[in-house]
Amino acid sequence: MTPTDMEQMTTPGPEAEVESPEPYVPPAPRPPRTRTWAPMFEMQRRRWWTVALAAALIVTAGGVGLLYNDDVNNQNEVRSLTLQTESLNGRNQILNGQLKTTQDNLTATLGQLAQAKADLEHPNLTLWTLPEEIKGSNYWLEGGIPDTFTYHLHATSTGPMSVSILTFSDYAKATQCLAAGGGSAYYCMNYSGSVIAWMNTKQIDYDFHLAEGCAGYMAVFTSATDITVKPNISVTYNPASKLTGVCAG
Repeated sequence: MTPTDMEQMTTPGPEAEVESPEPYVPPAPRPPRTRTWAPMFEMQRRRWWTVALAAALIVTAGGVGLLYNDDVNNQNEVRSLTLQTESLNGRNQILNGQLKTTQDNLTATLGQLAQAKADLEHPNLTLWTLPEEIKGSNYWLEGGIPDTFTYHLHATSTGPMSVSILTFSDYAKATQCLAAGGGSAYYCMNYSGSVIAWMNTKQIDYDFHLAEGCAGYMAVFTSATDITVKPNISVTYNPASKLTGVCAG
């Protein structure tokens, strides 16, 4: 090794310019890493809440719909039952009217049957309805009163008339009076004896019952003047259970 080499070795050469290092800037700290499952879970939970809420709304809406349908059906059924009730009430009123009419008809029919039965048991017969003239005091009209009947004496006249109901014995005395010249027919038929008499009247309405158990009576019509008698005399079959009048004596 030569000195020159040594110098070269020991003598430092000129320092190379060294660039000053740039200031150290530490890297920005990274944000701490967080777990990603938490927000995902939160999102899923929100989705589940949303789904649950939607399901609840759907169920609620379905329930409301069902309730609405049930209410509509119930209202329809109520209306139907109301109409049926009104119809039944109407039919009931009609039936009640028909029943009342039937009852009234039945009552009337029963009354008619009772009347028919009474008529059959006690028939009414007309005896005398034609007008007859009495031509003064020596004329008279007479008629027998049948046994077992009620005698309905109804008569009017154009002038004063006298009517006497006589027994056969009374009638015999009256004819004897006439035969003996004791007086006119008007006098003898009314004053020789009688059961009952109406003197100088224009109307008589009387029901005589003594012949219901006795065949012993007759009626005589007289007048002191010329008159016309308008009779409406009838009898009703009504036999007595025992003898009546002069037959019982």
